[in-house]
Amino acid sequence: MSKTSFSRALTAALLGLALTTAARADTKDYEFQLVKDEARQGEAILDVRLVDKRTSKPVPNAVIFAKRIDMAPDSMEEMTSRIEQMPSPEPGVYRFKAKLTMAGGWRLSLGAKVQGETGTVENRLVFKATK
Repeated sequence: MSKTSFSRALTAALLGLALTTAARADTKDYEFQLVKDEARQGEAILDVRLVDKRTSKPVPNAVIFAKRIDMAPDSMEEMTSRIEQMPSPEPGVYRFKAKLTMAGGWRLSLGAKVQGETGTVENRLVFKATK
């Protein structure tokens, strides 16, 4: 093999490795998980963990840019409530304060950007509010 052929082969191999490495992670490799699937009616604190499904490790420093809470599980999607993000209690856990006006099924919809990834991580999490 000549020096030029070897150089081209090495370049192609390194390019292939770089493309394979970059393509490994995808926003589908991440998911939000409720820490608890029940909350008390009224002012509630909701903790949500963002996890890398490939490693089962929490993902810190994501930017939550979309959040909505509604009663879609009880066929009342138009029944929404206010929700605000609070400081994180630990890396990879995202905390929210919401006013759960009724007991029943609630859905928390989140959208986030994970550092170093393109695309958006989106999940809809269902939990129950109790009296």
